Amino acid sequence: MGTLCQSCSVSWPPNVLMIQHQAECPPARFGSWLGEAGVALTLWTPDLPMPELSCVDGLVILGGVMGATDDQDAPWLPLVRQTIRQAAGHGLPTLGICLGHQLAAVALGGRVQRNPHGKQRGVTPIGWTDGAHLDPLFSPAAPSRGVHSNNDVVLDLPKSAVVLARAPGGEVQAVRFAATVWGVQWHPEVDQATFLGWTRMEPPEDPADAAALLADVAGAREELDATWSPLALRFAGLSAAYHRRRHP
Repeated sequence: MGTLCQSCSVSWPPNVLMIQHQAECPPARFGSWLGEAGVALTLWTPDLPMPELSCVDGLVILGGVMGATDDQDAPWLPLVRQTIRQAAGHGLPTLGICLGHQLAAVALGGRVQRNPHGKQRGVTPIGWTDGAHLDPLFSPAAPSRGVHSNNDVVLDLPKSAVVLARAPGGEVQAVRFAATVWGVQWHPEVDQATFLGWTRMEPPEDPADAAALLADVAGAREELDATWSPLALRFAGLSAAYHRRRHP
């Protein structure tokens, strides 16, 4: 992966900027799928200057343990929220994952709080709404599952946002926040090594529960790859189309 766009290039391939808040929440499988789809990846971490969006054809905001408004603990979050607002204004294809989803909600006028039903963790059904079947990123939305690991959820949506999926408990799982800004509460990117790290950062009270969660993620690997690699491919396609519009 690249680290920073030094100058804008009109040449192929399109460039997707990935915002990584912490080492324990890497691009993992999603980054690999985007690379395999033929896009260039620029990885931003909080120690780097933020690239100009004029150099970018797609934006992915990854997860993290901090909350979407924990600005004192994570002082780069206001910059990330500003970047999301700018991306929405530019029509830049943008996908927020878990914390990234929550940051998009807050940036565009929504509200995030602790899930009143408790932590979501493990392999969970995705409850697609009818709107998902017509969505440019998620259509065709087939019965599927995703890996959750989150304490917070989006409680209030920005104006004009469209809910695309809900969890079995009713929590928002996927949203189109703006015409080209999406968020998912689950982790399409996660692999076993990353999920193992999360269970160690925030272990369940019963060690047997951690082992069961890890076994579920490992056992669903083929299913998860088959479900979410096409999502990365569709996002790459949206980014490529954006690149072509900018550089006809």
